[in-house]
Amino acid sequence: MALIVHKYGGTSMGSTDRIKNVAKRVAKWHDAGYQIVVVPSAMSGETNRIIGLAKEIMADPDPRELDMIASTGEQVSVGLLAIALQALGKKAVSYAGWQVPIKTDSSHTKARIASIDDVKVNADLAEGKIVIITGFQGVDELGNITTLGRGGSDTSAVAIAAALKAQECLIYTDVDGVYTTDPRVVSDARKLNTVTFEEMLEMASLGSKVLQIRSVEFAGNYRMPTRVLSSLTDPLMPLAEEIISGTLISFEEDTNMEQATITGIAFNRDEAKLTVFGVPDKPGIAYQILGPIADANIEVDMIIQNQSVEGKTDFTFTVPRGDYNKAMDVLNASVKEHIGAGNIIGDSKVSKVSVVGVGMRSHVGIASQMFRTLSDEGINIQMISTSEIKISVLIDEKYMELAVRALHKAFGLEAA
Repeated sequence: MALIVHKYGGTSMGSTDRIKNVAKRVAKWHDAGYQIVVVPSAMSGETNRIIGLAKEIMADPDPRELDMIASTGEQVSVGLLAIALQALGKKAVSYAGWQVPIKTDSSHTKARIASIDDVKVNADLAEGKIVIITGFQGVDELGNITTLGRGGSDTSAVAIAAALKAQECLIYTDVDGVYTTDPRVVSDARKLNTVTFEEMLEMASLGSKVLQIRSVEFAGNYRMPTRVLSSLTDPLMPLAEEIISGTLISFEEDTNMEQATITGIAFNRDEAKLTVFGVPDKPGIAYQILGPIADANIEVDMIIQNQSVEGKTDFTFTVPRGDYNKAMDVLNASVKEHIGAGNIIGDSKVSKVSVVGVGMRSHVGIASQMFRTLSDEGINIQMISTSEIKISVLIDEKYMELAVRALHKAFGLEAA
């Protein structure tokens, strides 16, 4: 009997009526002969509400205690879904992450999964039960509840699917698949029937909110076929119809079709830029700047080091906008005087726009077309980074939507 893992986002679990619809969909799959494990998020807005309460008491709460309270939202969801399934006559059992257990490291609010014990879950599945497991959370070796960071339920679902050797992981959300770009920005964005793991990984890392990047990494590492579907469709629609309604994330070598040059336009508003002037141009200087940033658990994205002039250079990098003030404090406190740098400036009103596609490997002129399109719109490029299948630029945030629309049209990604 094949095993399928379902994941449902916060919007899908946003009310008791929607939870009942999720239960109907899950029961339909179970009736079709599949073993089912479900990984739901907290009800929409619940995690923000809980964290907001903590910050009303203390501006910078202890991360361990934040994890303790933030994990409660998912516990409510799994219990309600189990009850909804039982009301349909199904045998269902819910577990918190620590009960499985899903073991993680001790990086509170940003924990990483170390292992998943499959014994209890497999025993329940063998008894014909539907198993419901909290997303977003686990337990460290000291028994502390941990959370995986925002979007962590996607990661939980794919990791559980990999651990249980599922046939497929289905990610149900409030959109019906992966699009060439955000339809809210470009009205004629086109839904993709398939997208490669490489492309999805780039799009997730570049700001696409359809899937969390770590979930795509898990899927790629364990070769777990993953499909994005809408939970807002009729829960009783035929399985065959439901399957083809979404986007399959698969491996490039599994598709024989000719890849388009560009698959999509990704963007990220959540960017901030910092520049350290007058940096001594000598070996190890990049580590001396970015080491303290990493120690503060701040992720660095784009990096540029300018040409050396009289033994000095300027060093620019980007971080998530929410970490901007923290990164600036780290630079001023532990970097500036230590390396003998000049001024440090920053800009928290920048955005990143990227073109993504495995077809770039066999096509030339992508960069020139991208830069020409932005130039024609009068948009200045502040930073550039590239990989084998993507080109990203950093621009003023006020031009972001204009850039996305212009590039989407320039590369012919409109709906047919």
